[in-house]
Amino acid sequence: MNLNASTYKKYMKGYEKRSPVWKDCLFAFLIGGTICTIAELFFRIYLKIGIPEVNVRVLTSVTIIVITAVCTGLGVFDRIAKIAGAGTLVPISGFANAVVSPAIDNKAEGMVLGVGAKMFIIA
Repeated sequence: MNLNASTYKKYMKGYEKRSPVWKDCLFAFLIGGTICTIAELFFRIYLKIGIPEVNVRVLTSVTIIVITAVCTGLGVFDRIAKIAGAGTLVPISGFANAVVSPAIDNKAEGMVLGVGAKMFIIA
């Protein structure tokens, strides 16, 4: 059987799985919004306990980064990302996941050459 590009494209069309775009968008919106709402709650709590707003902005970001890094290490963030898709990338949690994931994947190579060197490979 001789396949050129257009014949192959038609052949593969029958095997493509259609993506549920509206469902994906809904989950991305809801889970991304939930992450942002959690960040806003931390922001309000930090303000309530008397931390200056300049410091609260940084502290809120750091809190979300730490929570995401821990969730990535425990494997929870990957399960959430499978459902939420791009919803996990909108907040800064996507950055934390992008830094921690390669570090975890390469920990067998050692702390310096594995975790330390590969941690910022995506960034």
